Amino acid sequence: MAAEMSHLERASAALANEEVDRLTVYPIACGVCRKLIGDGTTTYRQWVNDPKLFAQAFIEGQKYFDFDFAIGLMDLSVMAGDLGAGVRMDEQNTPFVEKHIVNDPEDYEKFEVPDIKKGRSAVLLEGTKIFADALNDQVITAGFIEGPLLALSQSAGAERMFMDIFSNPSAVHKALEVMTDYDAQMIEGFAKTGVKGLCWDYLWGNYACLGDAEYHEFEADRYASKLNKMTVDNGMAMCVHNCADLPHLDTQIKEYKPSIYSMAYYPLISDSPSATQVIEKGYADHCLVAGQVDPQVFIRSSAEDVAKITTNLCQEVKTALCKRNLKSSYCIASGCEIPPDINCKLENIKSMVDTAKVEGRI
Repeated sequence: MAAEMSHLERASAALANEEVDRLTVYPIACGVCRKLIGDGTTTYRQWVNDPKLFAQAFIEGQKYFDFDFAIGLMDLSVMAGDLGAGVRMDEQNTPFVEKHIVNDPEDYEKFEVPDIKKGRSAVLLEGTKIFADALNDQVITAGFIEGPLLALSQSAGAERMFMDIFSNPSAVHKALEVMTDYDAQMIEGFAKTGVKGLCWDYLWGNYACLGDAEYHEFEADRYASKLNKMTVDNGMAMCVHNCADLPHLDTQIKEYKPSIYSMAYYPLISDSPSATQVIEKGYADHCLVAGQVDPQVFIRSSAEDVAKITTNLCQEVKTALCKRNLKSSYCIASGCEIPPDINCKLENIKSMVDTAKVEGRI
């Protein structure tokens, strides 16, 4: 076993599949960390609209939980809201789109890239810079952004968009070009924040929704490939998050070549890949894979249950890595964001981190 490492040393080694003292750990705790700000009364609405509060949650979360990474996810309605969709923003719940802005095929041609110096795009960029400045000497930091197909589905409505992919593909492509231009401007904005990486949410690379041909046509080939390259060209590591049940792993890992691939596992869904299967099939040969604790356990379970779940995952991962002759290319993480609900149990997040520090030793 390697000597005890700092977060930066451990994460850097894991990204290169080098020897580590223990597996890296990162529960995706973002909005929930607002509960650690001041007296704990910061609302979700306040958090997503104030860059200083947005940043402070990650700073306080790092101080309290001692993560190996810091990834600045806000929510998945940022781009849609700035594009003009109606976003419902309750006091304590994740914002969501309640009024889409595509009512007929012609509406796809009306999208325009918004001013990223305004709206929540600006909050996200400014807040990311603040927490990157504060945490870059402790952990690897990353921004978080929606891919073009996800941004469009949030703006148009997923059901509508998927129908129009087949009935009006040229209209959808015109909108995706605008989404890609919007994302490109955000890449340039994130590059100025000082984060070391940028994590893309490419949710619709999911066999439950799109086959290989459709996914390649409507995201991978014309849009994601451009954005992935632009991310790296702007000095940031390219990372991918996909919490879908049947992700396009060959495309999103072998073709995209991310530094980190964050994913979920759905044991009740046939063919949803477990940590063992992902490692055995060689995907962790290509990048640091992160997953796959069910985010709901942080609300529904006890700290003791979370410790058991984390222990089991650590043992599963270490066994699979050993069989594959890999050293460290798996991060013990939640499969998606830990619910930012006010009833989410902070002690459960701490239990996962503290358990992984022990049971993740290699």
